[in-house]
Amino acid sequence: MTHFFADDGEKIHVHVSGDGAPILMLHGWTASHREWSPFLDQLTAHHRVFRWDARGHGGHRLTRDTAPTVQRMAQDLHNLIEHFDLNQLVAVGHSMGALTLWQYIEDRGCRSLRKVCFLDQSPKLLTDAEWMNGIYGDFDRERSAAFLRHLESDFAESVLLLGAMGLNERARDKYQQGSRGLDKARQWLKEQDPAPLIACWESLTEADYRDTLERIDIPALLVYGGASNYYRSDTAHYVQNRIANAVLHIYEGTDHSPHQWERDRFVRDLREFIDSP
Repeated sequence: MTHFFADDGEKIHVHVSGDGAPILMLHGWTASHREWSPFLDQLTAHHRVFRWDARGHGGHRLTRDTAPTVQRMAQDLHNLIEHFDLNQLVAVGHSMGALTLWQYIEDRGCRSLRKVCFLDQSPKLLTDAEWMNGIYGDFDRERSAAFLRHLESDFAESVLLLGAMGLNERARDKYQQGSRGLDKARQWLKEQDPAPLIACWESLTEADYRDTLERIDIPALLVYGGASNYYRSDTAHYVQNRIANAVLHIYEGTDHSPHQWERDRFVRDLREFIDSP
């Protein structure tokens, strides 16, 4: 574990492993750098892999008053790239990590980036009468406000229910039956400081990167779950159609974390994508 200081003085923790061309891996909301641990053995032989704990995540208490909004995390990403002097960077973002990358591209374009990979995310989380490709296809402002209230009353259970009561029937059954994995996730969430994570979530739901997708002028790999908790295949195809020459893989039967369900396939697809001309 190493670290750098963002331009507001906040300490951002980063794991750096391996040697070679750089890959930056950005985890999802409430997760940490550990999301990417299963892939290290296959990536670090040829790549220097950077895995951060995003501001307010990973159990690291904030030392500054700055909220971990998606805009602030994109600035942290810029600070990381400058601190480690990274160029020709391959960036991989899952869920919140994808939104962070889109915000970075909105702010700074694709400079410093060589290729990007986005995992199971919509460019706009909230739905309305004209946009049905957000969460569940029907997660509007009213439903979002109710979820925020639930987060404030019982953060851990609300996060688990967000994933369980969506589009994936297996996740619903798993929640209702209970499991050791679910108990472990619940304990992890209870150990987190909810206030910055709630502020983070609120900023994610206010973001809209639909126009940003068209600004991506470098190779892009898209990996989506065919049985995602949150998004139907229409969302994946929308993102593919808005990014020039994007490559889309839908992992049938997998949820919001397709890379975790088909780890070998994901590493193979990612390495082929990185190595292709």
